[in-house]
Amino acid sequence: MQPSAPASASSAAPAVPLYDERLTAPRSWWLIAALIGLSGALIALPLGTLPMLGGLILAGAAAAIGVSAYGSVRVRVVAGSLVAGDARIPVSALGEPEVLDAEEARAWRTYKADPRAFMVMRGYVPEAVRVEVTDPADPTPYVYVSSRDPKALAAALAAARAA
Repeated sequence: MQPSAPASASSAAPAVPLYDERLTAPRSWWLIAALIGLSGALIALPLGTLPMLGGLILAGAAAAIGVSAYGSVRVRVVAGSLVAGDARIPVSALGEPEVLDAEEARAWRTYKADPRAFMVMRGYVPEAVRVEVTDPADPTPYVYVSSRDPKALAAALAAARAA
């Protein structure tokens, strides 16, 4: 929240995110995308210089698009909702957030996982937040969201529920 924002709720307050995080792909993924571009160039090398450059550009661009598309997701708490990827879940339909350390997050991604759960999971982010879904009409048991700062995400969810 902005330091100059008044304590009372205003019409502009719901638009200010309580929490905003972009989970981006690690640098090693971008290195792999560059190596895929290089391999595209090497494959086209026997065909000449222009095809080699075309192979470099096409393979590199395709790999970069793939890394960018999968490797980046936004997590926000804004306007009384948890926005994780394409989902927008009202905090009124959520229970208390549970901060998961790396070991517990791995357990909830693997053997404790429920196939009905909504998961915004990124394997390169070791920690997460798990929140029970309290809406009786929703068959989703919980929401699992990877986060580099799970304590701040849990605090933002708790603050949004209290507001």
